Amino acid sequence: MEKKRPYGLSLLLSILVLHLEAAIAFIVSIVYGVTQESPNTGVGGSAMLVLLLPVIAVFTTIVAAVLSLTLVLPTAWLSDVLGRRLGGREAWWRVPAVAAAVSLLAVGVVVVLSGGGAGPLALATGWLLTTAALTVPALLWRSRRKRIFGPVLLWGVVAVVLTGVLGGVGLSTGLLREYRPPAITSADIVGTWSDGKGGTLTFTADGRVTAVDVDEDAEDPADSHNSCTGQGTWTFEPGAGRWSQGVDVSFDACSYDTWNIGGTESRPTLYQYIGDPDSWDLYKLTRSTGSTGGGPSA
Repeated sequence: MEKKRPYGLSLLLSILVLHLEAAIAFIVSIVYGVTQESPNTGVGGSAMLVLLLPVIAVFTTIVAAVLSLTLVLPTAWLSDVLGRRLGGREAWWRVPAVAAAVSLLAVGVVVVLSGGGAGPLALATGWLLTTAALTVPALLWRSRRKRIFGPVLLWGVVAVVLTGVLGGVGLSTGLLREYRPPAITSADIVGTWSDGKGGTLTFTADGRVTAVDVDEDAEDPADSHNSCTGQGTWTFEPGAGRWSQGVDVSFDACSYDTWNIGGTESRPTLYQYIGDPDSWDLYKLTRSTGSTGGGPSA
């Protein structure tokens, strides 16, 4: 019988697999994010991400090592123990069974530390994904094959590239629908828009706008004003495309100057960024029921 690899080599293999799994998850999250409603945050974050890649690589390696020692190794070890106690021999199917139990514990700890709030579907999805993420490196940790790093790296890279290709094909063919803000005109802005908490902006066709209790703290938490109430003027800026549409407003008593266009064709929104645009925290206004306006253009 072949000897198992030393723990050091098994640890390196686990770190490699976790990185490959993280790369696949990252690509999937990007593709999924493209299909979801999101604000226009620009490309500055992507450029910064490239510059930080060396630091990120060191950090992710440390995290992968910690996860390997605290989750992957216990999963592989428990499956071996159960195999000897229950059947007297190893069985691969015990690894996913143990991984399911370990991931359930891990998800439970995360829920407790985060204060809960996640729904049953999100918890079930997180548990299944964690189980799968633990099963693969735990199975490889128990493997006795000596030359395994090359095939794992090769097929792992193939899986990462294939995930990216499938995501790109899905978006380019329309199978996965990329989110775009609704295309609107100035006539669609006319009417009353509300934040749902008493704050409203009412736009009229002659270029006048009235603000009532619009939350200014959402734009700048340090601002001494709690709300904005007053009258001003507005103009619609179509921009070069849907992402650059906006509504320019001018108030003597309010600091807001441009509202961005978001939402969907059936439910457009006006929004402001709260703090850092990369945080995606938004202060939104939606059209009040019964408000006038032409509706989003097709």
